[in-house]
Amino acid sequence: MRFPNSGLYYYCLNLGNYVQDALSAEGHEQMKFYVPAAEANSFKKKENSIAEKKYHKFFKPFLWNCRVWHAPFQSGRILPDKRRHKNVKVVLTIHDLNQLHEGKPLNEQRKSIAHTQRLIDKSDAIVCISGFTKGDVLKHCDVNGKPVYVIHNGTHPVSGIPVLSASSYKPERPFLFGMGYVNRKKNYHVLLSLVKNTDAELVIAGRLDEIDYVTQIQNDAKQMGIEDKVYLAGPVSESEKAWYLQNCMAFVHPSLAEGFGAPVTEAMLFGKPVFISNKTSLPEIGGDAAFYFSSFDEEHMKKIFYEGMQQYNMNGMSKRIIKRGEYFDWKKSAKQYIEVYRSLY
Repeated sequence: MRFPNSGLYYYCLNLGNYVQDALSAEGHEQMKFYVPAAEANSFKKKENSIAEKKYHKFFKPFLWNCRVWHAPFQSGRILPDKRRHKNVKVVLTIHDLNQLHEGKPLNEQRKSIAHTQRLIDKSDAIVCISGFTKGDVLKHCDVNGKPVYVIHNGTHPVSGIPVLSASSYKPERPFLFGMGYVNRKKNYHVLLSLVKNTDAELVIAGRLDEIDYVTQIQNDAKQMGIEDKVYLAGPVSESEKAWYLQNCMAFVHPSLAEGFGAPVTEAMLFGKPVFISNKTSLPEIGGDAAFYFSSFDEEHMKKIFYEGMQQYNMNGMSKRIIKRGEYFDWKKSAKQYIEVYRSLY
């Protein structure tokens, strides 16, 4: 939760709030949240937040009565020391093994898998956020007989009123919209061909994560003569995000690797056509409510986009798309997590 404009931030926030709501309704256990000091007031039940302190490296009194510690990410750094806290059970959520699918050097892949394996070795149960991720884990890691569950993320409801501020970028033409960290894994540069020789433009919102990749997109757009039709908005507010999702022609997400694909389900709640890659977990999440790029060849992408927009406009797909987004429900997922927690004590 050190990175508020990230999918992992909203995963932690939604999971914590919905689990606590479910526990409060039953009147039994409670969940507490170990957070960076800046996020001490982020959860609905602020009194259940424990702000990280420097002395916690040596002394963790909040673990004395803890039954289950949930480590929410496979690259995390904070796990109870089993030698000091023998009675604390650990649930580890693994979001992805994306390093295997991003074209990373082999030594980076091995280093990442080794780190995840060390966390698995310290855990008592493992949750994967998609069936695809579970398959990767079982293929590339040794779970040593520990239970491995699949619990999909819920859809983060975009909470803002759809409105742009005076300083927001407002497209003057029909536009395609994408959102997520702007880095090579997200593969946004392949979208330029969809607005070339059209009256549409492309708006991408999200942290400018790899500056050299941002520069590449800008240079490619300039070479294609469409620099005025490509806008990288950077991080946007919930209200701005809602406006872009409500007013775009289509949502586009040609990512090379996803453990789940949270932006896809967020966009689905707005009922607009969704065009995504067929890589890793995305077909599992999009189902029959999305259109898929099976390659990033310019002619193939144009064909898929043109045919998809025709099908969307002729067949009234909006309700089906919204229903697919609603299928991923945090209330349901929270109950599944609680069942995993309770299985350990």
